[in-house]
Amino acid sequence: MEFADFQTASFFENPYPVYASLRAEGSLVPIAPNMVMTGHYDIVDALLHDRRVGKAYLESIRARYGEDGPRLPVFQTLSRMMFSINPPAHTPLRSLMMRAFNARQVETIREIARTTAHELIDAMAKADGADLMASYALPLPVRIICRMLDVPVEDAGALADDTRELTRALDAVPIPFDELAGPNEACAKLERYFADVIEARRKKPGDDLVSLLLRIEENGAKMSEADIIANVILLFGAGHETTSNLLGNALIALHRHPEQLHALRRHPDRIPQAVFECARYDTSVQSTVRTALEDVEIGGTTIPRGTVIMVMLGSANRDPAKFDAPDRLDIARNDARLISFGAGIHHCLGYRLALLELETSLTVLLERLPRLHLTALDDLQWRHRGNLRGVKALAAQW
Repeated sequence: MEFADFQTASFFENPYPVYASLRAEGSLVPIAPNMVMTGHYDIVDALLHDRRVGKAYLESIRARYGEDGPRLPVFQTLSRMMFSINPPAHTPLRSLMMRAFNARQVETIREIARTTAHELIDAMAKADGADLMASYALPLPVRIICRMLDVPVEDAGALADDTRELTRALDAVPIPFDELAGPNEACAKLERYFADVIEARRKKPGDDLVSLLLRIEENGAKMSEADIIANVILLFGAGHETTSNLLGNALIALHRHPEQLHALRRHPDRIPQAVFECARYDTSVQSTVRTALEDVEIGGTTIPRGTVIMVMLGSANRDPAKFDAPDRLDIARNDARLISFGAGIHHCLGYRLALLELETSLTVLLERLPRLHLTALDDLQWRHRGNLRGVKALAAQW
């Protein structure tokens, strides 16, 4: 297979036939010099748990973008984020971040999510239809993360736009080099914004997430300002686009399987399980990247040290060797663990928050708009993003 197979219009509309071809081609498929790709669940799971396979982030950028790639500011900032770092540096950083997250009470976040969902639906319900992405799925998580960071909700739109542009640089399949100017500029704007937030919190601390990151300490270690800025940008991005696209994809999947939607409306107590299944069926984060830190044997194949491995999460979630009838949405499914939030030491730190937001937002939506239905299921415009799957708009009426 070639990178080009993962950049076609048909792939962006429906990547799963391509993933089936990837799995059929082998366990670890060469995709470029010193680079392989896998879409098999068991191999993906083994790779994500294997400490001999980790993050050589700037080396993977060099493999995809050439010698000039690692020097770009956007990749320098991304290299400081928690998901780009290996132990031992990763261990204290994740521990500090977990302490900040654990300091947030789940029920408080749930109430923020519920209040935000009702506010957005109050505005939408004045009409008989709306674009659910623009009016609900996109603003909901970004408003929640703004409240957690205690930054003005009025800034949410601009922050979301910059985050969306920055995350283009996270695509496992490289984007054209000349298009990296946009992510570089967006990254610089976000860094300036959160540097100002940190300065304000130093003068007047609060109970927000930024203040907690400035305050927490473990074994005498504290996060540097550069680390806080990079990882607050990570939290903003991870708490925004991934969740909004998961919600949009879940609504599409449920409406394309009306019997499942009907069952969910009759039994709303199944929403947590339905959210889990939707996250398996069509996850927003489709891939991640690892590097062999030494020679590693996985699935009967030796991966030489330094090999960059494209790990296709979306493919693993549809692997028939792991899931019964994987292309069928089944909100009663309980036969295997999804891998949408990663695994191992880089398992998504905010996955509980994401699931809580999805459960709350879907519950409130179905409660408040019981006659809601999507009106353009046959004319969806999927974003041309290799890593983050979602639609540009989602027309609905009620």
